[in-house]
Amino acid sequence: MTTTSTVDRPRESLRADPVASIPRNRQTNDFAALAREVKDAGLMDRRAGSYVLRTAILGVALVGALAAMILLGDSMWQLGLAAVFGVLFTQLAFLSHDSAHQQVFANGRRNEWFSRFVGNLGVGLSYGWWSRKHGRHHSSPNTIGRDGDIATGALVFVPGENEGRTGFMGWITRRQGWLFFPLLTLFAFSLHFHAVHTILTDQRVKHRRAEGALIAVRLIGFPALAIMVMGPGLGIAFLAVQLVVFGVYMGGSFAPNHKGMPLIPKDSKVDFLRRQVMTSRNIRGGLPMEWAMGGLNYQIEHHLFPRMPSMNLRKVRPIVRRFCAEREIPYTETGLFESYGIVIRYLHRVGLGYSDPMECPLMAQYRAR
Repeated sequence: MTTTSTVDRPRESLRADPVASIPRNRQTNDFAALAREVKDAGLMDRRAGSYVLRTAILGVALVGALAAMILLGDSMWQLGLAAVFGVLFTQLAFLSHDSAHQQVFANGRRNEWFSRFVGNLGVGLSYGWWSRKHGRHHSSPNTIGRDGDIATGALVFVPGENEGRTGFMGWITRRQGWLFFPLLTLFAFSLHFHAVHTILTDQRVKHRRAEGALIAVRLIGFPALAIMVMGPGLGIAFLAVQLVVFGVYMGGSFAPNHKGMPLIPKDSKVDFLRRQVMTSRNIRGGLPMEWAMGGLNYQIEHHLFPRMPSMNLRKVRPIVRRFCAEREIPYTETGLFESYGIVIRYLHRVGLGYSDPMECPLMAQYRAR
């Protein structure tokens, strides 16, 4: 692919309008043209009725699940219900995600509080922690040193960063492809830990006391209710199943979106349109997949238009595909299990020390000189 000199897009928060303040040159004008076409099609308009229905369905389902938990009492059927809670909490996280992106209300403050209420009280995540982290990801997806989602932790995503990992962590790194899904069973613990740690230690979190109160009800009250209803043995087993299902579902929904896609060196200059499209991957599957992944299966469109209501993403997809084809911008779309295979193979090769596991042309093309 032929490239020209481009400029970085300014860092944006989850509340920022991606169309505003775009520097004007040939490639950034590409996105401006796309944004005008999408706006003229009415696809940026709010879908209040759809979100009211979605919230009502999840609310009724959650109340029904809580009632069933109380009625079942000390019954092994509770373990099946625990899996249902894992699914419901993940769906609530998708709803909180949409509101954090200003998709639900026209008023930014209402979006923020709705996301905080659903995320902290319903899911057990910190809005303050997640919105800051996720905002950096949207600004610089798959950019080394800027996107925290590819920072080295239990897993290594950047080739070369596995060097020096010895002992138990080295053992994990060398097998991280095969261990990816087993490690997702611990993902919920990680999310809850970071949420609580941020609220307790980071005074920059807005409405810190409110976040603390809401998350305390969720992370103390819900386990206490389970143990009180089922007893300590079954109650702990119930909570373990719920956490495993929640962690695997959440991680399995977010991992296909960018993992194994091109990485961009930190100081590279890539325009907004190409940065977002070339580092993102869509997942085929139509409406069932859209429901299962909360609209995140249209990851390319979501990254281009983060404030677009998630139910409009399938409508903008043909426009974006055609637009990218006309400009010879690679547009990646795969099946769900195919994407998992790509992610696992990528992690495996990085863990074994391959310097460029996917032979990515974008990495070399945009490497800082």
